[in-house]
Amino acid sequence: MRYEITHRPSFSLLEVELSQGEAIQAEAGAMVHMSPTIRIETKARGGVFGALKRSVLGGESFFVNVFRAVGGTGTVGLAPPYPGDIEVFELDGTLYAQSGAFLASSENIDIDIKWGGAKTFFSREGLFLLKISGRGMVFLSSFGAIYKKELRNEHFIIDTGHMVAFTEGLDFKVKRVGGLKSTLFSGEGLVAEFYGTGTVYIQTRSMDSFLSWLIPNLPIKD
Repeated sequence: MRYEITHRPSFSLLEVELSQGEAIQAEAGAMVHMSPTIRIETKARGGVFGALKRSVLGGESFFVNVFRAVGGTGTVGLAPPYPGDIEVFELDGTLYAQSGAFLASSENIDIDIKWGGAKTFFSREGLFLLKISGRGMVFLSSFGAIYKKELRNEHFIIDTGHMVAFTEGLDFKVKRVGGLKSTLFSGEGLVAEFYGTGTVYIQTRSMDSFLSWLIPNLPIKD
């Protein structure tokens, strides 16, 4: 599978070239264009129960689309629903991501839901994370650009709304940014403190912050 990510980082587009018989699975609604040699199959990945669990708990689409080259080499263009970047992972193991970050992957990659525990109850990312496992290519999207922070047996704190993904070897706890006054009035709210060895992928913009700015400026009907 060959790929190219263009128009980064604000309006990223993923183009994947598939040889005869190759396939890529993607979130419903992500397709921008495809060659006439590509066939699309829509299915509930992991059966109805697995798809329902990812949809209700993980914020993902109930269905996934599988794009397969059946008439020779073809190209598929994919994009997330919001402006931002796309990051590629050559996965051989497990990756954890925030709900809504999954864009596409190799067909054999498994996407499940991981219970984040009571420590995430007040996190804006919710109680559940996406657990992405297997061996192949994974493409995640972000709101804004993506940058990464390598941790070597150390601690690192980020706003919960800016977390995209993190690798195995890291754990985290959600806590207040300071005292009660800071939590309520600083505009920061809750943060995630990561610790261990691994990589954290961070988005430069927060959807929550954007909506907090946008909604008060929307026109109101008389």
